[in-house]
Amino acid sequence: MGNLLRLLSREDCCSPQKYDVFLDFENAQPTDAEKPIYDEAQVVLERAHRILQELQDYRGASQEIRKAIGTPDVESEKLAWEAVLPLVSKLKDFYLFSKELEKLVPKILLELCCGPFTPTQHLETQQALVKQFAEILEFTLKFDEYKVNCINLNKVEESRRWGLRLKSVLSLAFEYLISSPPIPP
Repeated sequence: MGNLLRLLSREDCCSPQKYDVFLDFENAQPTDAEKPIYDEAQVVLERAHRILQELQDYRGASQEIRKAIGTPDVESEKLAWEAVLPLVSKLKDFYLFSKELEKLVPKILLELCCGPFTPTQHLETQQALVKQFAEILEFTLKFDEYKVNCINLNKVEESRRWGLRLKSVLSLAFEYLISSPPIPP
């Protein structure tokens, strides 16, 4: 993969050779050999736009949670639960989508980097797969940008980290209680 990226690099200082590769992303069509992986990537990429939109629209449920904690009653807890449940479902969708990408990217890279072709020949002959890979990279960068800028999602991450710390502390406290000698009456 490094050779492919080096070919796409515009810095002439690092490479004495000049490569002239034209990538026609608008008209790139998959060959018969790359069609199965291309189609698999296309299905995943069609969902990428929805995932990005859902991430941009992610609002969180901090008000409902604060209210349920501040005035714990059945109604406020029910409202908090109803607000949190769809958000957890969205987070699960984000996670499952990342797992799909995790399986797809090595397949694309294996196709683009292995075989009898030179890196230049891969770029020239497999432009449809190169386009799919570029779109995955673009999605990943946008997703990370949106995630960093999503305050409510960052609160979820922070809560998750605090929950893991709390779980660790509680686990240690529980072990201490079990292993300590009983207190005499």
